[in-house]
Amino acid sequence: MKKIAFILVFLLSQKAFSQYRKVAIPADSTLERLMHEYKVPALAIGVIENGQVSHTKVLGELRKGIPAPPNAIFQVASLTKPITEMTTLRLVSKGLWDLDEPLFHYWTDPQVADDPRHRRLTTRHVISHQTGFVNWRWLHKSGKLTFDFEPGTQTQYSGEGLEYLKHALIKKFKLPFEEIVGKYLLKPDKMLDTRFYWDKGMDEGRFAVAHDRNGEPLPVKKYTQPSAADLLMTTIADYTLFGSNVLNKKELSDQAYSEMITFQDEKHTYGLGWQLFKGLKNDEFVITHSGADPGVRTIIILLPKSQRGIVIFTNGDAGMSLIKSILSRSLDLGDEIIERAK
Repeated sequence: MKKIAFILVFLLSQKAFSQYRKVAIPADSTLERLMHEYKVPALAIGVIENGQVSHTKVLGELRKGIPAPPNAIFQVASLTKPITEMTTLRLVSKGLWDLDEPLFHYWTDPQVADDPRHRRLTTRHVISHQTGFVNWRWLHKSGKLTFDFEPGTQTQYSGEGLEYLKHALIKKFKLPFEEIVGKYLLKPDKMLDTRFYWDKGMDEGRFAVAHDRNGEPLPVKKYTQPSAADLLMTTIADYTLFGSNVLNKKELSDQAYSEMITFQDEKHTYGLGWQLFKGLKNDEFVITHSGADPGVRTIIILLPKSQRGIVIFTNGDAGMSLIKSILSRSLDLGDEIIERAK
């Protein structure tokens, strides 16, 4: 009798654990209803389970009357940053780059050359958002790149920091930025449908046009220079594969991965390259990043303990409301993650 009871408890615990691991994406009919509610024309979702890409899907329209194919290309805003940051951590893992070497050894922005604080700025400061820079220099009251505080002493989200790092990498490796990322991340990971700007290989017929809150299309801006912080164009298949490779520590040393998931700042917000949510139920933790540009909302959420993940792209200004609705329905930790992200 005791043996039967033990078997029942074991089976029930296994069932509960299996449910805990599941990423339960709503039915297409539900997703389409939510898309209509939030006026988001196109939606892409990628799911990772057991550390591997489980499935991806794309729904809706690239623009009015044009169905979105499974390999639709989305501009993913600040989801560009993890691509730059993970490339950098791979370089660190290979001994080709030093997290704590001052960046002035390779690059100094002319606008901060007279400020001695530039000599203390490191890659660690950049990818944990402790540079002292605002998000973009034109947002600063001076209109210039300016240190608001000593690097490493406070936390302030900054795209400028990633651009600064980009210039240092270019000087060090004597290659265009997109070739550095291609060599160390995109090509080895077979992310062959990912690009930093509108090049000759771009298939305009697959591009998900950004839309405003009323569902009206925004002008398409065809950028021709790479940013390390914004404007990456990719497919849901490529970026979900990227997420699974992060979970599997692909080409990362144990030390680099350990530091990546360790809080680097006094606010306990950022590791290296990712925002961290720790102490969730079931002792789970999250590494995450989101993106927002006009007409674009995106997110990646990775759960290392249970080896799960979800990637969501939208081409609408109200896309984050749609994303939250999907997360709440898809993950057992969805509501907790949404609350932490406020």
